[in-house]
Amino acid sequence: MIRRLQIALIAILILLWAAQVVTAPLLAAEAPLVRSVDAVAVTVSDMVRSVEFFTKVLTFERVSDLEVAGSEYEHLQGVFGARMRVVRLRLGDEQIELHEYLAPKGRPIPPDARSNDKTFQHVAIIVSDMAKAYARLREFNVTHASTGPQKLPEYIKPAAGIEAFYFKDPDGHALEVLAFPPDKGEARWHSKDRLFLGIDHTAIVVSDTDRSLRFYRDLLGLRVAGESENYGPEQEHLNNVFGARLRISGLRAERGPGIEFLEYLAPRDGRPTPTDIKANDLFHWQTVIAARDAGPSFASVGLAGALFVSPGAVTLKDRVLGFGRAALLRDPDGHAVELIER
Repeated sequence: MIRRLQIALIAILILLWAAQVVTAPLLAAEAPLVRSVDAVAVTVSDMVRSVEFFTKVLTFERVSDLEVAGSEYEHLQGVFGARMRVVRLRLGDEQIELHEYLAPKGRPIPPDARSNDKTFQHVAIIVSDMAKAYARLREFNVTHASTGPQKLPEYIKPAAGIEAFYFKDPDGHALEVLAFPPDKGEARWHSKDRLFLGIDHTAIVVSDTDRSLRFYRDLLGLRVAGESENYGPEQEHLNNVFGARLRISGLRAERGPGIEFLEYLAPRDGRPTPTDIKANDLFHWQTVIAARDAGPSFASVGLAGALFVSPGAVTLKDRVLGFGRAALLRDPDGHAVELIER
């Protein structure tokens, strides 16, 4: 009898162990820290000029226009004496934020900034017709960052047939227009109703994909949606980096634009993000992520190779930006991520 009870107990323990092995990853997958990528924000020097550029040239629509100040925003953004004008713009289903620091003013983008520097970030705006989009950008005399639109070749199978072009806004921030061939991209990216359709992703240069995955995938809970290795003359002319060879990884949350890693396998001479970068510097971008908890532990963030800018999660009593608690972090390469709780 005792022997049978021992065998039964062992069987029950094995079943419980198996259930934990199977269900634990499922539970983690059901409740990632990230709910959605809410917006991509960029610091600008002249709000009137930037709003005119994004609305007139790229047909974004204004959603809100607010001014914020006070100790909570100083602590959240890590900028003493901060007074910000924040404008939300929408294109299709996606949104960006423009941040102008009325005080204090930050530093401009270095004139020799390159696409393989670790400060590099852009948003990829999907267009229904690349030739028409390029003609419109030329009409408004935008600054080229690529030599011209590039069609990625057949030997890069995940990206074959994609057309892309980098250009700059009035402050020198890099932007991309991108057109998908018929066999790629979501169905909505093949609409012919408008020229500028929405934002597919924001791209960031990373020094080590695996290290960045520990932050964005393992800590925040984004999923890897696609990978590619891009090289050749078209990629070089797109990025305007001679000899460019990139490992590209696309990550996504349940909703919102993706986050794309650009790891330069060659050349490896991209400059690191300055350790003294501030949110009022014009080379500062921040990806705004709606999260279940805006205050992950310092230990978890540190293990993922990231740093807090704010002193943990900051409570915003006025809620004028639509959320009541937020934290600003920098990923392993210095890119800013703002976690917000609605």
